This record gives sequence, structure tokens and C-alpha cells, in this order.
Amino acid sequence: MPGVRALPLSPDASAVLADRITPPVGSAMGKPGFVWGVATASYQIEGAVREDGRLPSIWDSFSATPGKTLGGDTGEFACDHYHRWDTDLDLIASLGVDAYRLSLAWPRLQHADGTANTAGIAFYRRLLEGLKSRGIQAWVTLYHWDLPQHLEDRGGWLNRDTAYRFADYAALCAREFRGLVTGWMTLNEPWCSAWLGYGEGHHAPGLANPRYALQAMHHLLLGHGLALDALRAHDPGTPAGIVANVERVTTDGDTPADHDAARLLELHRNAWVLQPLLAGSYPAELWSRLYPGAEPLVLDGDMAIIGRPLDLLGINYYFRSNVRAGADGLPVMVPLDGVERTQMGWEVYPQGLEDLLRGFHARYRLPPIYITENGTASADSVVDGRVDDAQRQSFLKRHFAAVSRAIDAGVDLRGYFVWSLMDNFEWAFGYERRFGLVHVDYASQQRTPKDSALALQAFLAQRRAGQT
Repeated sequence: MPGVRALPLSPDASAVLADRITPPVGSAMGKPGFVWGVATASYQIEGAVREDGRLPSIWDSFSATPGKTLGGDTGEFACDHYHRWDTDLDLIASLGVDAYRLSLAWPRLQHADGTANTAGIAFYRRLLEGLKSRGIQAWVTLYHWDLPQHLEDRGGWLNRDTAYRFADYAALCAREFRGLVTGWMTLNEPWCSAWLGYGEGHHAPGLANPRYALQAMHHLLLGHGLALDALRAHDPGTPAGIVANVERVTTDGDTPADHDAARLLELHRNAWVLQPLLAGSYPAELWSRLYPGAEPLVLDGDMAIIGRPLDLLGINYYFRSNVRAGADGLPVMVPLDGVERTQMGWEVYPQGLEDLLRGFHARYRLPPIYITENGTASADSVVDGRVDDAQRQSFLKRHFAAVSRAIDAGVDLRGYFVWSLMDNFEWAFGYERRFGLVHVDYASQQRTPKDSALALQAFLAQRRAGQT
């Protein structure tokens, strides 16, 4: 396969690798019908930011601003997927996965006047048809953070009109790609878009005001609901939903205030998104306790739009945070000592995923759940043609076990997408942090499947053979 270096493995070696990540014996994850996939996002892999009519995005602007990204890295070239998509699809097929979760680049699909960019549409049609010809399901995210800059110039997600422009974009995508998509996802991680982009300024567009964040979130969720309507109007019958990132929060403190602080932070990280989607309201403590005076402007009818029924809910999970109560009773981060951490500095805590899934199952009436992102960054390197990413293999096996326990407890969880297919532009962390199952040499664009990729490939081959 051009641009891909792969090591031949004996059957015995494949079996050993498979065992490093295989879910527990008898797990629903090993049964027919459970969806296994890998995931990426457009700005993180495509490159070609000025080709074929693509407009600038907020991440082009943000990453080009000195001091915003590690090493001044940008997504200008990334993994050059725009030119290498065909061999990248062969790479996905070689893993034996059922599905590929990708995102579409809004700036590549619409001109500033809202008309379609035919070159961008042609690119994604080739990509989606390429997946279909290989027998791989396409799970498509409409928005993975790359807002067109011209919309940000008019206020971005602080401007209510952006929600309506997003619905127009969703309608365009549904019309153009109908019949090629297995599942639609409107937004990826609106918490990150709102809080990191508008509340803290660590992500594009780089604004830092909690009031901005709460209003941006409302418009993001409003856009989601309007987009659901557009998708169902133009691609009826294809399941549609949203992707939320969630975080387990605990305390090592022993006072009621410490436990309340953990509850408040988990409310901020999880219920801020899930409660309006699934229960029709925002957690009032967001502005009564955490951010007084920051309540967003909500118009009549908005919550009904936001609360449109979901066909599916994507859950992204990576880590746990530990807190105690500060002098004002609000949560203060207190990192734990002696715990395993990833290259990102995040604690490895698989139990948190099971806890959250079981908690959501008890609290809400949930649609079918898919783990749409879960994975780890490590400082991987190629040695004699091999990438021995032992921590990633262990990470995945333990999280597969946590998911299996949640399913056994009654959670309707139907699929799992590993983040990520390959190393890529990791937003503000540039190219240093490597999340991929496949190593990318950015100078040569050589792809090298890591041992975790080979292990997943071996496990899925066993599953197909009915050996799990």
C-alpha cells in the first residue's frame, strides 16, 4: 500500500496482539451487529486549506496567531488526507473495522454567500463513495469545530443567525450525500466549542468570558436542533444525533462541600449539554452558583427545538478530574498523585466511563449510545519499522472492559470508535501529541500502523471468525 509501512505478522504474533486489547470473553462488543470503527476530523487531517475554493476557518486564523498553538503548528498540511484519501481508505479497510467516523469541513462546502462549493462536494462524494465501495459505513459529523471565519467575523456562535446558517449547511449536506451516510452527527463536543473557544480562549476563536460561553452553547444547541430538522427533511430514514464529550469528576476530600464541588463540576462538564438535549432544560446552578449573571438569552420555543428526539447519542470520554471545595464552596482542581497519566497529562480512569454511562442511563431516557471517541496520546516513535504503543493497548483493553460492564448493566450501547485513526493536528497541542492507531511521519507522510492497530485488526479478524 503506497505510503504505508506494515509489518508481516505470523498467526501466533497476531493472536498475542489481539489478546492485548480484546474485550472480556462473551462481551457484547464481540458479537455480530456491534459497530467497530475509527474516527478523524477534517481540520486535523485534511490539509489543503486553500485548495478548490475552501474558505478560511476559525482554526486557520487561530493557529496562525503567534502563541496560540504549540510550536506554532497549523493544519495547513496536516496528514495531507485531501490528496491521500484513497490510500487512507485502503488503510481503514485493512484494519477490518465496520465504520469510519469523519467530519465534513463547512468552509469546504459552502461559499460565503451560502451557495454550494461544487469542488468541495465532489471531494466528499468521492470519499463517501470510496467508503461504500469498500463496505465501510460512513458516520458523518457536520461540525467538528472548523467554523467558517466569515461567520465568526459576524459574531460566530454568539450570533443567533449562525444557528440558522448551520441548518442551511446541514440541509445542503443531506441533499448532496443522501444514500451515502449511515449516521449523521450534528455537532462534535459543543462543550469544547463553547467553553474552550468562548469561555477560556484555549481554542478558536480564542475568546475568554463565561457569559460568552453560555450564550455560544445555547446557539450551538439551537443550531443542532435546527440541523436535525434539516437532516430529517432531506435525508429521512438516516439516524441523526449529536456527540457530547463527558468527564468523570470525583473528590478525594471527605467533606459534604468537597462532594458538592465534584457534583457542580460534573454538572458543568456533562449536564450543561445533556440536560437540555434529553430533559428540556439547562441546569440552573450554572448561573445561580457557578457563573452568576451569565444566563443566556433563550427565546420562546428554543428548548423544544433543542430537545428534538435523538436517534443516537455519541459519547466521547478520555479522563477523570479530581476536585475539592474552595473557600467559596466552588470546585478547585486538585490533581492526584501516583496515578497513570497519558501524554496529555490526563488520568487514565476506565471506571469513570462505566460510572458515567450507568449514571446517564439512570437519569435520562437515552437513545442508542455509541462511543464516538475514546483513546490516548503517547509519545510514539517508529523503531525498526515498528511502533510498540503498549500504553495505548492497555488503555483500550481496560476501556473495552468498562464499556462491556455498562452494557451488561443495561446501557443500550451499540458501537465504539477508537480515536484516532492516525496521528494528526491535535488542536492547540499541534503535532506533538499522538493519538493515532497509525503513526504519521509528517515530513514524509509515511503511515505506519502501530501495534495497537495490528492488535485491533487481529481482534476484529477473530470476531469475524466467531472466535470471541
